[in-house]
Amino acid sequence: MNPKIKRILTITIPLVLGVFLVWYSLSQISLEQLVGYFKKADYTFISLGVFFGLLSHLSRAYRWRFQLQPMGYHIKLGNSVMAVFATYLINYTVPRAGEVARASILTNYEGVPFEKGFGTIVAERIADLIMMFCIIVVTLFLQFDFIYGFLVEKFNPTKIIMGVFLLLFFGIVFTIFIKRSNLKIALKIKSFVNGLIEGALSIFKMKKSGHSFFIHFLYGLCMFLCFM
Repeated sequence: MNPKIKRILTITIPLVLGVFLVWYSLSQISLEQLVGYFKKADYTFISLGVFFGLLSHLSRAYRWRFQLQPMGYHIKLGNSVMAVFATYLINYTVPRAGEVARASILTNYEGVPFEKGFGTIVAERIADLIMMFCIIVVTLFLQFDFIYGFLVEKFNPTKIIMGVFLLLFFGIVFTIFIKRSNLKIALKIKSFVNGLIEGALSIFKMKKSGHSFFIHFLYGLCMFLCFM
């Protein structure tokens, strides 16, 4: 395919899809309801929430540059910001598709291999999970009786444990097969996974790690403002 046509399609298709999905979601709400929501909204808190949200995204884009540096990639801040903002915009229309698009944008504009760029995004999500785990631990400590009663009532612990063991078993079998196989697809999977691992391990070599705490502090502020 002609590179110029490919670039045009890369830009226009996500935009058209995004506009269609936004239109479709809003078409389920009447115009009167939509106007009513806008009239009732407190724009002071909305403005503060938008400001803190944008600041957290800028911090994430700035931090991402330091994740890529240990692998020898020095990307422009503008491209990093563009990719991060595109991630959240796409996620509003197609959940979790933004992460894939973010790595693809970096490949197109900075020449970073997709698997390595995606690996750094996985590392980010690991950092997010660690922060979320800390919040969950604090919440469990404060509301243990309520949460335990809810889980026992809604879920069967035996089935959950069996499901986890089955996933682990098939995961181990698949990993052993891929490691020992010399099939072309297996070699591609190994190469892709190695790139992911290299990208994920970049979190331990990253400078400016304080941005992780700053980002989640801003997320907390945004959530707090939602309940004001």
